[in-house]
Amino acid sequence: MAGNNWYRTDNVAKVFLASVSKRDTRTFRVSCVLKEPIDPELLQSALLLAIQDRPQVQVRIRRGFFWHYIEDTDIKPVVKEENGRMCELLYSPAKASLHYQVSYFGNRINLEIFHALTDGTGALEFLNIIAVHYLKLKYPGNFEDVVLHSGASADDLTQDSYRQFFGNLRLKRTSEKYAYHPGGFKLPYDQLQFLELHMSTSQVLAKAKSMGVSLTSFLGAVWMTAIRDEMPARKRKKPVTISIPVNLRNYYPSKTSRNFFNNINITHVFDKDITLEELAKEFQATLKEQLSEENIKKNMDRYETMEFVAPIRAVPLFIKQFVVRNVTAVSDRKVSMVMSNLGVQKPPAEIGDEILSYSGFCSSNNLFSTIFSYRDELTLGVTSPYFNTTVVKNFVRSLVELGTEIKVYATEVVR
Repeated sequence: MAGNNWYRTDNVAKVFLASVSKRDTRTFRVSCVLKEPIDPELLQSALLLAIQDRPQVQVRIRRGFFWHYIEDTDIKPVVKEENGRMCELLYSPAKASLHYQVSYFGNRINLEIFHALTDGTGALEFLNIIAVHYLKLKYPGNFEDVVLHSGASADDLTQDSYRQFFGNLRLKRTSEKYAYHPGGFKLPYDQLQFLELHMSTSQVLAKAKSMGVSLTSFLGAVWMTAIRDEMPARKRKKPVTISIPVNLRNYYPSKTSRNFFNNINITHVFDKDITLEELAKEFQATLKEQLSEENIKKNMDRYETMEFVAPIRAVPLFIKQFVVRNVTAVSDRKVSMVMSNLGVQKPPAEIGDEILSYSGFCSSNNLFSTIFSYRDELTLGVTSPYFNTTVVKNFVRSLVELGTEIKVYATEVVR
């Protein structure tokens, strides 16, 4: 029954709740494309089975006096055919609704979820559970032995891993400078532009290896040069900063289905000539340094401190949200774009041949790119709040000049 269980939101969720808007809905979308068109009735049945494996999504976020909290709900999810904008607004304090939705279009299953509930890793786990149940129903007897998930307990899945692993009460200010942001007018307040780039993983990986860097560092360097080539000469002294979300489950023994990531920033100032290869190697060196366990813990301890300082705990929610909203706005000004590499997708091996590709988007007030790799399909989901698409064009042009074949799909923008 609804309301029997409840728990507090984690600190990352507090940021999303304070900064959600009609443009930046703080919604994360992940999709998988199957070999055959989706049967909506089977998908509905698969979703109802999937929420038994992940009841953590069957919740409502409620407002308390000091903090938000999360409680169970018996609202039934209903699958729909995709229609309207992607990354819809899935949270409203005055509306009793779920904070996720499942839709389909052609061969594609889409899961959209409010980022306060989970991160990309948690969303992909839930999407794969839905896909497994769907394929079991579509092909009875073919996938009965497929393991759906890790077998983590309910406590493991709902663990606030930030609280578990971090919090040494070290309050420090960062000295990062405001970053360059692509110029031009923004879209109307409730619109975003979505572009999906498809290319060969092996083609891009070969170029990265020839430079002696990872795929992330190579693509990060290409994005940096794409932004640089759009910069007016008078602004070249401003840093170009790419923020990269890091899955902390790779560093700490957590099986939580809630948020458990941290953002690290890679910065370069284009005050002198530099080749793409040199920039990619610099990017890789900085990334490696930032990803040391010592640096990750240091950054997270500062962030998690907010939860434990008595004066902060005693402040009413509306004041906390005002402060967090303004701090988040300042942080956004220190980032040129976000690049989230969700990595190589590994659905259960038994269903691997039924899936053609993965993709995804995240709403944002800045330029935002997700990266998904599945077999030889590399998919980038680019979200932009700008009318101007020059940076994306520069990025695509650079990869094409390096010998990469790319297909580009884009949503229509209402002007």
